[in-house]
Amino acid sequence: MAQKHPKGLYALFFTEMWERLAFYLMLGILFLYCKDTERGGLAMTVKQSAEILGTYLAFVYFTPFLGGMIADRYLGYRKSVFIGGLFMAGGFFVMGIRDEMMLYMGLLLLCLGNGLFKPNISAMVGKLYEPGDSRRDSGFNIFYMGINIGAAASAILSAPLRNMFSFNVAFVAAGVGLLIGLVVLSTNWKKLAVADVRPEPTPEDVTIGKIFGVIILPAAVFGTGGYYLGLNWETIASSIGPITFAFIIGMIPIIFYFGMLVKNSSPEEKPGMSALIPVYVAGGAFFMILHLSGGLMTFVAENNTNRRAEWIPEVMSSFSQKAMPSYFINADAELPRPAEDTLIKVDARIESMFGARTLDQEALEQITAKYPDVRVVENGGGDYDESWARLTSKVFEAGVVKISEGKDGHGLTLISVRTEPETAKPIKNVALVRTIGGVTFPVIPVSDESFKAVYQKASDKRLAPGESVGLINAEIITALFNPVFVVVLTPLVVFFFAWRVRRKKEVSTARKIFYGMVITTIALCIIATGVWAGDDGAAKISAMWLIVFYAVITFGELCLSPMGLSLVTKLAPKRLVGLMMGGWFLSTSIGNKMSGFISGLEPTTKIFFVLAILILMVAGFIYVLLPRLDKAIKQYGA
Repeated sequence: MAQKHPKGLYALFFTEMWERLAFYLMLGILFLYCKDTERGGLAMTVKQSAEILGTYLAFVYFTPFLGGMIADRYLGYRKSVFIGGLFMAGGFFVMGIRDEMMLYMGLLLLCLGNGLFKPNISAMVGKLYEPGDSRRDSGFNIFYMGINIGAAASAILSAPLRNMFSFNVAFVAAGVGLLIGLVVLSTNWKKLAVADVRPEPTPEDVTIGKIFGVIILPAAVFGTGGYYLGLNWETIASSIGPITFAFIIGMIPIIFYFGMLVKNSSPEEKPGMSALIPVYVAGGAFFMILHLSGGLMTFVAENNTNRRAEWIPEVMSSFSQKAMPSYFINADAELPRPAEDTLIKVDARIESMFGARTLDQEALEQITAKYPDVRVVENGGGDYDESWARLTSKVFEAGVVKISEGKDGHGLTLISVRTEPETAKPIKNVALVRTIGGVTFPVIPVSDESFKAVYQKASDKRLAPGESVGLINAEIITALFNPVFVVVLTPLVVFFFAWRVRRKKEVSTARKIFYGMVITTIALCIIATGVWAGDDGAAKISAMWLIVFYAVITFGELCLSPMGLSLVTKLAPKRLVGLMMGGWFLSTSIGNKMSGFISGLEPTTKIFFVLAILILMVAGFIYVLLPRLDKAIKQYGA
């Protein structure tokens, strides 16, 4: 294999692998971090958490539109990738601070950095090959394996980090992984020079200044207007929301620009650029579904899936969570519930503070006054047990901990907790414990409403005080299986298409994309059936439904995503490869924003079947255009 592909491919493979490890580590837990109310998260509503996820994914894939242009005109590909990596590492480190504003600042840095990194490392892969080189598709498949090895490793790494420490420590680890990727890039700098030869600009090229004046500024104006219109238009405010509406309206000038770019291209360039439009449509639709993993599918895995993991050995206990009260709400009646003595009833404010592992002196005094038998044991004290660490809270002076209220998708009140100032230092770290029958165990403060929900569907079976149910992390399901299947199935897919070539029945790149959309439709039908089996969340479903979903959709991904990247480098004019690669990510951006919107909805059978119909319609659109796409590919010798 090393003799068949350029050596630079493997340098890019490992650079991308480490960057994707960092990216997917964060992405796998971002939605959970935002909505979590029990393990140190920010306790936002499901809708707000999905809005943040969708907006982040939209802009992290929108900025490559500009990043590709900047590389084409000024920095070149290597410098753009390196600078982008530094921005992203900074973003991960900023998110290591538990604070809502730090979250937004970190995501902003990630969006800016990804804009420089993502399109240009992909463009470099394409530039390693001469036009018409039959190895290019398989080269992108190999490159895509690097992406998914990193993604698989991220899921394995994030689970123990947040189980043993916190969400924020996991974000810092992502930053370290990104820096390792930049070291790989730097040590192979000269080897990659061959992929960093930029075409000379022509008088017809649009300048960066014009792009900002003609595209970005109008997009900002359209988006701002769309936001305020959506805010005051009840139909929009109560449906997709003003932020999603603003994004869609803001995309209009950019989509118009790409349309004019195709219309005004030279006769030699127009067929190839026109053929990219349906490719963009397919890519956006596919990633709208795939990136539900970070939102809607994560919700299904976290809340509606049986994640029991008693089979994990004790030596690997860091890879399993201890079930918190919310897990039992829709669990099977035969699953033993926590002993009642392990839960203490408090008001919703204190429940949320404890969920953020943050208490103030006033809350501590209220707890001990109501429950004299509950002791406050300080971390580091002689009778403190390290096994209580996951339920240990930081305690601040009165007045430092601030709360704000909101509603989740079910109308339940959620309380977001923060410290003010954010740099405030805790005065101590404590565990709340009881001793009954000679056994000392930590207790969990819950509201009366939460207490009732834990036992409403329960049998008489109870766990002994101090015992807990072990669970697989939700991100292990949603973030591990897809990349693992990519790594396992990529050789099979490559072999299958190579076998077709040897039999002189080659499957065109465009037809591979069509197959990808059809297979994605099948995957959606599978998960819709699984959700139906769980009565739309009333009962937990087997994790096998999600695993089979990821196995099937991975086949669709391998037919579509690497082929989309490959087609951009084949059909785009040499002087515009970076820009047109940005167009691919722009279409992905729009799909991702819709993915965020969908993730704020209830994960019902109806939702998944509607999505299946939409994807099938896109497949039909691609099928109708297959002759035109194949003709364009043949014309360019690709």
